[in-house]
Amino acid sequence: MPAKLIIDLQFASPALESVIEKTASAALIKKWVKSTGAASGLITLRFVNAAEGKKLNASFRKKDYATNVLTFPYEHSKNSLMADIIFCLSIIQKEAKDQGKTLKAHLAHLIIHGCLHAQGYDHENDRDAKKMEALEIKILKALGFTNPYLNS
Repeated sequence: MPAKLIIDLQFASPALESVIEKTASAALIKKWVKSTGAASGLITLRFVNAAEGKKLNASFRKKDYATNVLTFPYEHSKNSLMADIIFCLSIIQKEAKDQGKTLKAHLAHLIIHGCLHAQGYDHENDRDAKKMEALEIKILKALGFTNPYLNS
């Protein structure tokens, strides 16, 4: 495993890449990933359309719809992390609009959310959800964003 954190950004199409680039630069997205405390390893962030998002969610979670973010953690230890995180841009755009948030703020939140999942955090029960949400709020505040749970 590499001694540094490698962040690979992938886009299912040039159109998706264009929307993301207008929302947040690659450098800013990488800053958001690093803010979660991942020190070394490989994290791939892939931005997909609804068709690919639906296919992945059906294959891996047996749910027949696209979802905002899917995290596939492959390795997680104190010293390294390896994960793929899939973002369905059309779902994220719709959620941001419905929740009265900017796309940038919602995207930052979901990137941090996915990265925390990759590091073993989850929200399957109330205790774990409160712990994960508190960490998300703290990280987002340090990055200049408001609490994402206030308006959702």
